[in-house]
Amino acid sequence: MRFRGPDGVQDGGVDDLPVTPLDPDTLELPEPYELLLPVEPPEVWCAGVTYERSRDARIEESGSDVYALVYEADRPELFLKDAGCRRTVAPGAAIGIRADSSWNVPEPEIGLVLGERGEIAGLTIGNDVSSRDIEGANPLYLPQAKVYAGACSLGPCVVDPVDGPLEIRLRILDGDGELWAGETSTARMRRRFDELVRWLLRDNPVPPGSVLLTGTGLVPPDDFTLEPGHRVEIHVPGIGTLANDVVLATELLAGS
Repeated sequence: MRFRGPDGVQDGGVDDLPVTPLDPDTLELPEPYELLLPVEPPEVWCAGVTYERSRDARIEESGSDVYALVYEADRPELFLKDAGCRRTVAPGAAIGIRADSSWNVPEPEIGLVLGERGEIAGLTIGNDVSSRDIEGANPLYLPQAKVYAGACSLGPCVVDPVDGPLEIRLRILDGDGELWAGETSTARMRRRFDELVRWLLRDNPVPPGSVLLTGTGLVPPDDFTLEPGHRVEIHVPGIGTLANDVVLATELLAGS
């Protein structure tokens, strides 16, 4: 994990912290300490339609069978989410939703941190915030649905790769309590982590330290959309909880 304190930016584990986290899952730190991105990836990539639930949701929103074809194909859907951490925020920071979209959702995912030779060097949690109505209007609008200020968050830490499936839990809250919750497991993925990495690196110079988000199997109901003031919490046992409040992306741009 990485944090900033009176002595500047530091790296270390929970046992190395000079203070006790306010929450053992989110690793939120008391002032003046601040939890940072656990890794500053030069690039963040995403894989799409890796769960059956995601495939079905994309077909429903678009009325197109292109997502069914991708789900069954050998070649996965891969796209660039961010470069230079210009759109990726830390745990506890605000994620953004597009003001020109009426249907915004979180996408909880496992993030693969890639090493010097493209090996999976670590795991973290990622939120691939997306505008479903923009992507559903036309698949060619995917970059606009996925790439904008505050559209990605990572954290709260990076752990060593593990064998076996990972549980992923999502909670969306407002000031009155829980709005929606769900859970899934990477055991439900159609593709393996190493398979996605091999496709990503094929004829593609991905720099070490980059993160590959592996797709989501958690999709809120169609009548739900993220709004400013909501809070998204993604929990993966063994990694922790990635928590972010929601604001308009235009607010993040205005404050930059």
